[in-house]
Amino acid sequence: MTKAEIVNSIASKTGIEKVAIMQVVESFMEEVESSLEAKENVYLRGFGSFIVKKRAAKVARNISKNTTINIPAHNIPAFKPSKTFVAKLSK
Repeated sequence: MTKAEIVNSIASKTGIEKVAIMQVVESFMEEVESSLEAKENVYLRGFGSFIVKKRAAKVARNISKNTTINIPAHNIPAFKPSKTFVAKLSK
């Protein structure tokens, strides 16, 4: 499902204009992004959590050049669904 499909679905269910819904969806995404940039997790009870995971530094191999590469420690965004959300999907 795309962002446009989400907006269309919400608009048909609520009767609110698509432009207003698009602004809300965009604002939500910006807020989650800025929170994760500040290394703050976002918890949505009953849905899941947007979290910042820390990846440790590691040594990788470049197979084509047969060399090793040092990859520094870094943070990545992740989503962890809630138990109720997982239970709904497993039915």
